[in-house]
Amino acid sequence: LEKLERKITLTLPVETIKNEVDARLRKLARTVRMDGFRPGKVPISIVTQQYGYSVQYEVMNDKVGEAFFSAANEANLRVAGQPTITEAEGAPEGQVSFDAVFEVFPDVKIGDLATAEIERLSADVGDEAIDRTIEILRKQRRSFAQRAKDAAAADDDRVTVDFVGKIDGEPFEGGKAEDFQFVIGEGQMLKEFEDAVRGMKAGESKTFPLAFPEDYHGKDVAGKTADFMVTVNKIEAAHLPEVNEQLAKSLGVKDGSVEGLRADIRQNLEREVRFRLNQRNKQAVMDALVAKSELDLPKSSVQAELDRMVESARADLKARGIKDVEKLPIPEDSFRPQAEQRVRLGLVVAELVKAHELQAKPEQIKAQVEELAASYEKPDEVVRYYYADNRRLADVEAMVIESNVTDYVLGQAKVTDKKLGFDELMGQQPG
Repeated sequence: LEKLERKITLTLPVETIKNEVDARLRKLARTVRMDGFRPGKVPISIVTQQYGYSVQYEVMNDKVGEAFFSAANEANLRVAGQPTITEAEGAPEGQVSFDAVFEVFPDVKIGDLATAEIERLSADVGDEAIDRTIEILRKQRRSFAQRAKDAAAADDDRVTVDFVGKIDGEPFEGGKAEDFQFVIGEGQMLKEFEDAVRGMKAGESKTFPLAFPEDYHGKDVAGKTADFMVTVNKIEAAHLPEVNEQLAKSLGVKDGSVEGLRADIRQNLEREVRFRLNQRNKQAVMDALVAKSELDLPKSSVQAELDRMVESARADLKARGIKDVEKLPIPEDSFRPQAEQRVRLGLVVAELVKAHELQAKPEQIKAQVEELAASYEKPDEVVRYYYADNRRLADVEAMVIESNVTDYVLGQAKVTDKKLGFDELMGQQPG
């Protein structure tokens, strides 16, 4: 038919179907229970009257299915998805005919990978990144102590305030709080609010205007200006723990040394850097691989991927507490480009793996599991967790295959190396 669509006409002897139906009804008669009859003593005519249609339907499905897959195998067809089967007219006497319309997987043509141009990224973990991580860890373990009465609120101080806001003289929802705490300079409050409180002393009050941004999450106040009155009840200064053995021990460093702490942080950051680089380099490889490939997409495979994506979206909405998600219309066309790309990539990768024997080896899967487990407190338990479930291992196997494909393509293509700064890779701003 068109592109990947095919049709097979299947012809089956009516006698074969009848014999199978009779055999199944006789078997059913031995176990079926009906009022007024002892088990196994129900007349076959009554069993046929009660169950004949469903058994006939079941046998037809089985026999047509067997005939279809036998014919497809004989013709060396790789069937994609399920066939659509309809009864055909004009069958010879004593026969019944069916048309099976289906799709086959495409021939995948992968072009010359030596002409593919790929940018391979790399990055290092320097002392500055470790220093910043230590500062984050110190902040997470900070304590607060009340400042002197005449001290003015400054950045990094925790303030406790009462406030009330009004728009056109009217209070609004979320515009009032008592004994509300926030740390100045951390962006918990809008900048104008922080600017107003900065420099105030305990016991002081102030009135100031605050313009809510147009894209503010509270739609009722977005784009409007409110008048706020704020009173500072308490100002507390932050105290960060010293970088010493006590901090190292509290963070679980085995030898309790600052050097051990820095080594642990470096190891964790290098693991995260390696993961991010692998993801980005793999994506660059996959994009290049797809660009060098020619194939038609089986509609059935795309539809199956669309169904999975829509179902995943529903599950995500349900997990967020959205009610009646089954009734929500989720337009599958919004997922179509991504679904088509996933199917295309899956077929291209499968072809490359088959052609160049890039399957995952047991030792590679083991090494990947150990890498995933290394960041946990009890790695051995995580390793057992993966090996206890074949589906989890299959996910790891897919990761290894993608790595094998990535390495293979990088070995064939024109590769340009580019070094990224740590902050650029991690999406951080220095300071």
